[in-house]
Amino acid sequence: MRWAVGAVVLAVTAALPGGAAVAAGAPPGYAFAEGARRIEGASGASDAVRLEPGATYRSSLPRAGTRYYRLELDAASDAYVSVTAVPGADGEVTAIDGIRVSVQDADGGSCSSDSATFGAAHSPRPVTARGLREIASGETRCQDPGTYYVAVERSRPQDSPPGAWDLELTAVTEPRPERTGATTAPEAWDSASPQPLTGEPQRRPGGGGFAHATPVGQGVWRDDIRPGQTLFYKVPVDWGRQLYATAELGGSGAGSGYATSALYLALHNPVRGEVDDTARGYTGRPASVGLAPLPPVSYANRYATDGQAGAMRFAGSYYLVVHLAAQVADDFGEGPFGLTLRVRLGGTAQSGPEYAGEPEPKGVFEVSAQDRAAAPVGDDADGDLAMKAVAVGGIGTGSLLLLGLGVWTAAARRGPGRA
Repeated sequence: MRWAVGAVVLAVTAALPGGAAVAAGAPPGYAFAEGARRIEGASGASDAVRLEPGATYRSSLPRAGTRYYRLELDAASDAYVSVTAVPGADGEVTAIDGIRVSVQDADGGSCSSDSATFGAAHSPRPVTARGLREIASGETRCQDPGTYYVAVERSRPQDSPPGAWDLELTAVTEPRPERTGATTAPEAWDSASPQPLTGEPQRRPGGGGFAHATPVGQGVWRDDIRPGQTLFYKVPVDWGRQLYATAELGGSGAGSGYATSALYLALHNPVRGEVDDTARGYTGRPASVGLAPLPPVSYANRYATDGQAGAMRFAGSYYLVVHLAAQVADDFGEGPFGLTLRVRLGGTAQSGPEYAGEPEPKGVFEVSAQDRAAAPVGDDADGDLAMKAVAVGGIGTGSLLLLGLGVWTAAARRGPGRA
């Protein structure tokens, strides 16, 4: 495992990804991974199709019934499966409807269970839940090598729209470290919230899905968003770094009313597991939402009892997902509405664990020079350049020149944890 360069952001100019422009009419749908293999979920475990670690798949989920997929796992790696469900834009969903994902051993014993719901906005959007098989000292269930099953079902089928939902599935494996490190989560970390970045927002259109997420670094970014649309961004976050983010929605200029939980912001980790989410209603006046303070990325975070801290367990690309509820259009029109995303990275980059093998897909738990180069850094009007760096000589050899140190302004408040 390479040594990470402390507190560095590479300031480069990156091309905007295609396919993210907002066109007139209905908002774009979810952008599935190109080349994802189409598979059918089985109605019973015995017929389940195998999910290969490192691969991405497309499938579908009917209103009623459970769909099964299969994993073949060793006894030395943690395994993560993410399932993103995409309902039809015209379907009516309830707050508690969504998907439930569980991982089971060959005997039907539960290894993990997770669910994702649409929430109070009742707005159809992509929802993502994850399954986990974790190797842990002292545990007896789900520790053996062999066959495991991923079960996917709707959370509230009796109230769910009748049509099938498209699914995007990924499988990731994480080897054990070569050396045993801390087995308790860090207790002391800076839980203050820094002042949001100021500066002139730079246009950075959001992507339409996880696989097409737009790379961004620290900075102030803007785009347009329509009611019912979901935008995806990804931020390279190294070991030891802290991520802060806020999303702001501009005023409508016309209309009146109130849209419940209209502006939604979520953070997902490199295996697409949800870290935190938050939402705020909209009255036509500017509104903003922000992530709770999160600990620096650390392998030992997996031992935390708090779910948010536990999800900050590896370096890599963290995903910011922004959704504007469809019902905003009822009172305030089809838009588009101005969206501003403020992203700040704190802490100091550190070296991560030396894994005993290769994760699948390779490189998923690291931040490469290419990742940094793809994620531009914005201009800060308040003078906080936040450890910008330029590449010198051959970036292929990893030679970087540090240009500055960031100064953080923080308010002393502790963010409440959520399991």
